[in-house]
Amino acid sequence: MKGYDFHRQKPLGKHIVDFYCPKLLLAIEIDGVTHSGVEAESADRERQAELESLGVHVVRFLDSDVRENMTGVIAAISDWIERYGLQRGGSR
Repeated sequence: MKGYDFHRQKPLGKHIVDFYCPKLLLAIEIDGVTHSGVEAESADRERQAELESLGVHVVRFLDSDVRENMTGVIAAISDWIERYGLQRGGSR
């Protein structure tokens, strides 16, 4: 996307993220029903804090948004890259 490579199911630390762009230090997570509930949300916050401690920015989407509004998901990722990509070491 926008000239950046994303890897699928990328191990980072002790976690595996759904998609990862090493040049932007950007992880994309797709959250399904297993991410709802107090315990799951707490685990997601802890996981995200660990990823952020590695310098990785995490962007999350609901799996229903991916299925029903892929255009919006792609636009949101594209907007993130436009806004933050160059600040995070990316180049075009």
